[in-house]
Amino acid sequence: MKNSSLRLILLVMICCSSNLNLSAQENDVVSEYIERLDNSKKYLLLVAEMMPEEAYGFKPTPESMSFEEHLMHIAWAMDWHSQSLMGGREARDWNTDTALKVDRKSKKEMISTLDKNFDITKAFIEDFDQNKLNERLDYFGADRTKYQILLLLADHITHHRAQMLVYLRLNGLKPPRYVLYQ
Repeated sequence: MKNSSLRLILLVMICCSSNLNLSAQENDVVSEYIERLDNSKKYLLLVAEMMPEEAYGFKPTPESMSFEEHLMHIAWAMDWHSQSLMGGREARDWNTDTALKVDRKSKKEMISTLDKNFDITKAFIEDFDQNKLNERLDYFGADRTKYQILLLLADHITHHRAQMLVYLRLNGLKPPRYVLYQ
């Protein structure tokens, strides 16, 4: 009887311990993502500040996005991935909603818009019910979890920022030094 009681107590302790670890891991995922998002924001804003305003319209080829279009596209994508895709809010109408488009914004206005959008996205992720990270949804025909959507968003930011770094070089500017984990 003592052995079976001891085994039961150990089993309960192990189960409780693994649940605590799982919860801690979920919190780590979000806190690590937020750290990465914060670093990405700092680096991207530095890149945006480096480009002179008169070169914001620069694009290396006619079919390319301009520097400013990349910048605002990142803001748009953060809004869509977090608020609409993960959060269920109706997506902004690309044809009529100009809040996250270039639309005659100055460099300062675009940087401010991007800065605020990073903060909104960060707050959304911090408040997001982590139990929903495993929920699945359609992502352009691919079955993805909401956690994967966060990873896709980080990749998307990096993809467009990298193009902007090349644009700096093509304009004779040395991009800011890369800092790990962005």
